[in-house]
Amino acid sequence: MIFVGEGALLRRAVAHAAARGHAVDLVCSADPLDAAAAGAPHLAAADVNAHADSLARACTDGIVWSLNNRQIFREPLLRADGLRILNIHNGLLPRHRGLPSVAVLFALLHGDTEYGATLHEVDAGIDTGPVLAEHRFPVGPQDRYHQVMLRGIRACQALFEQTLPAVTAGTAHPVGAAAAEPSAYYGLRALDRLDTYRDHPAYPRATDLGPFAAHAPELARALNHPTPPGPPGR
Repeated sequence: MIFVGEGALLRRAVAHAAARGHAVDLVCSADPLDAAAAGAPHLAAADVNAHADSLARACTDGIVWSLNNRQIFREPLLRADGLRILNIHNGLLPRHRGLPSVAVLFALLHGDTEYGATLHEVDAGIDTGPVLAEHRFPVGPQDRYHQVMLRGIRACQALFEQTLPAVTAGTAHPVGAAAAEPSAYYGLRALDRLDTYRDHPAYPRATDLGPFAAHAPELARALNHPTPPGPPGR
């Protein structure tokens, strides 16, 4: 199996898979240490799609995991023979598509009472592929951004560990329940709407980034430098 992503979540998943006896064929990330726990080859690629042939040749079981990964999979990697690309997403799909750093903020502003992690197949859209499993947890009325984000990361790790046996056995199949959920996408452009929530009662806790300010610089900038109001009628 191949891993694509970055950070502690990726590194823990690589270590867990190797400890369970799974062959880690390649780790694609910015830090070579991400592959060290598995003694696996490492590839630093600004665009993993440019290495589709190399990934297809390297992968011995046809499984590509995406964890804490900001790269978007595109052709020709999406149609590479024998590869099944699976993403662990920090958020419930399709309700929290896009950047988790932004989705958590709006989940709190919208009064969502649940958050979690989702395992889904990757297709040509962004977080639109079939959902295979999810790990939900409740969000309380006093929960703050950094608390929900941390629980989301832990849910991602738990979901990976829970579903790894089924994925490797070929028994992880799409579930139908997620299709009834409302769909929303939260990218960087969603931050342009942030000023309209400044007086929202949930704004203080929804923007309490805590230690995650260093990991979501685009969000920290949006909070510290509000978007100036546009001309009338904009």
